[in-house]
Amino acid sequence: MKIKRSERLVDMTDYMLNRPHTLIPLTFFAKRYGSAKSSISEDLTILKRTFQERGIGLVETVPGAAGGAKYIPYILKEDANKFMDEVIEILNNSQRQLPGGYVYMSDILGDPSKLRFLGRIIATQYLNQQVDAVLTVATRGVPIAQAASQYLNVPLVIARHDSNITEGSTVNVNYMSGSSKKIKRMTISKRSLDEGSNVLIVDDFIHGGGTINGLSSLIKEFDCNLVGSTFFAEGVSDKNKDFGDYTSLVKMEHTDDDDMIITKGNYDEKIFGSTK
Repeated sequence: MKIKRSERLVDMTDYMLNRPHTLIPLTFFAKRYGSAKSSISEDLTILKRTFQERGIGLVETVPGAAGGAKYIPYILKEDANKFMDEVIEILNNSQRQLPGGYVYMSDILGDPSKLRFLGRIIATQYLNQQVDAVLTVATRGVPIAQAASQYLNVPLVIARHDSNITEGSTVNVNYMSGSSKKIKRMTISKRSLDEGSNVLIVDDFIHGGGTINGLSSLIKEFDCNLVGSTFFAEGVSDKNKDFGDYTSLVKMEHTDDDDMIITKGNYDEKIFGSTK
């Protein structure tokens, strides 16, 4: 039964949004809706224009017999800045201040609507780069890393501090914790990453640099490539530390009263090429 264009557009939008970075053949849509390829091409032109105007993402079309369409998520700079300004305002609430100079942010990293925005922001930076896997460490970084992996449509690999029998053979590295200055261990299954994969590190916080060094060491053990590192927050009290090239969404800095003030991270420059 032939489906009306309005119905096709709704279903095509839903199908593509749930399969980012996946090439979908025109023949698939043609059979799905009982429509000619020319009609499907016209539908995709509508989606392509609407997605771009609304800042939903790109719809790339590939010509030829093996061609099709691919949805690539991104977020507009204005939308990203508006969202992050709201997050920063929430985090600067004095009631979030915790003993020891910490800030409560678990609710933000557990809110599905906020995680979707965070995932889109991270995915936007790697719009034109090949990412094969997202790597994080258990446990607080998992939600934001999962959000990024969802929009990039790649596997999420979680490094743990203890081996699990269900992981099979594992690769382990020792690293120096930046905060406690203790030797810690990270481990992931040997089946987690394929040699030569392009891996993106995503975690909730960077301060002493121990975690990023440990994750980077794991990537080297697999002979994989580090394409980038993104953190929800960075601590800037240790200004002389060098973490290499990384992206942060917010910065956390102690005041003279030992409170914490949260400001904008370097994501604007890294993702959108602006320091303003």
